[in-house]
Amino acid sequence: MKVVVCVKQIPDPANPYTLEEGTHWLTRPDDQILDDTDRYGVEMGLQLAQGNEGTVTLVSMGPAGNAQGIRQALAMGADKAIIIEDGDLRGADALTTSRVLAAAIEREGFDLVIAGTESTDGYSGVIPQMLAEHLGTPALTYAKKVDIGDGTVTIDRQTNDGYDVVATELPVVVSVTAGVVEPRYPTFKGIMDAKKKPVEHLTLTDLGVETSADQKVVSISDAPGRAAGKKVEDDGEAYQAIVALLEERKVI
Repeated sequence: MKVVVCVKQIPDPANPYTLEEGTHWLTRPDDQILDDTDRYGVEMGLQLAQGNEGTVTLVSMGPAGNAQGIRQALAMGADKAIIIEDGDLRGADALTTSRVLAAAIEREGFDLVIAGTESTDGYSGVIPQMLAEHLGTPALTYAKKVDIGDGTVTIDRQTNDGYDVVATELPVVVSVTAGVVEPRYPTFKGIMDAKKKPVEHLTLTDLGVETSADQKVVSISDAPGRAAGKKVEDDGEAYQAIVALLEERKVI
């Protein structure tokens, strides 16, 4: 079984960041880390591949830098990685991103595509569904449990009230929630092996995709400061002020 896991490199949130002059794009340093939400997808892919005599290929779009984040996922046990990097993709929106990822996944071949529900630096939350549409497969989303048997994928889809059990046949795109599995920590051997694993770099020309990223940041401004709250002195009748405020906000 061929498992493809979509991953993303992001600047370390613990470090200060800057925006580029003029474009207001986030400056992406060479040192980037694996998006924390993608660690769950990688682990899920590894477990399913191991249980079904499969392989795991990582697919990522964005500036490669020193590929530190990709190497983190390879050190967990993935077999290879594909990075799509092209200057024309700067400012790509969700639709463009999904088209490019889908082209790379089709080129590689797949039985199962796994993605996180959303990236922590974009939060669009629509890439898995768009991928499924481009690839012509069902989309099983918000999975908190994934099982494969006899060519069928069954998930527990997380809901506000519990979960739904949803099943379909391979091939399929599955998005997993944080906590679907406990991601493993790379071993020293895994870290050393990751340096030898193949990492393929592709451009839009390699994929035969014609697209232009036309998303722009027109302006930026500081978030307004938080206004001071209203202080109520309790003289024995303070509850009336609280009740009045709740009625005004239509809470009661």
